[in-house]
Parts: sequence; C-alpha cells; structure tokens
Amino acid sequence: MRTVDLALYADTLAGEAASLAARIEREHGKLRQAVIERAARAALTAAAIDRLEELGMLRTRGDPLALTDLEEMLDAVEALQAWVEEMLGRAAGGTAVQPAA
Repeated sequence: MRTVDLALYADTLAGEAASLAARIEREHGKLRQAVIERAARAALTAAAIDRLEELGMLRTRGDPLALTDLEEMLDAVEALQAWVEEMLGRAAGGTAVQPAA
C-alpha cells in the first residue's frame, strides 16, 4: 500500500467519523428536546397544546435505537481509522506495509 493512498483513506475516514459524530449529536439533541416537550405538555393547557401542535411543535421524537446504531457505526469507523493510522505509522517508520491476503 502506498502511503499517499493510506493518507487519503485516512482523510475520508475522518470525514465519515465527523459526519457520524454530528448525526449522533443531533439524535442526542432530539432526545433532550423530546424530554423538554413532554414536560411542557404536562404543564400546558390542552388548548395551548393543540395550538402548538398545529404549528408543528411538540412533536419531536428521538430514537434511542437509531442513536445506538450510529454509535456502533462510529466505533467501527474509529477502529478502521486506528488500523489505517497504524499502517501509516509503519510506512513512515520504513516498515513495509503489505495488504492482508
């Protein structure tokens, strides 16, 4: 494997990891917002809730299973990143890097 190819792949993986981290944070935000909205529903009148729902509010739904899935995907990408970084380190140290058969 060429060092430049490993470096380019490492950059691709870093972008994917950043994208997954952002999606995880959005899902965490949805879960937090849903908790706030449930508390608001308990404190507001039925008329206020109806009006807010007409505006498309108080409808946030977080998905804990999606969050778990995203976190597992990020773990896998990070494991691959670690391997690529190890290969880059070997290449920089002068150790031949051969693909696995």
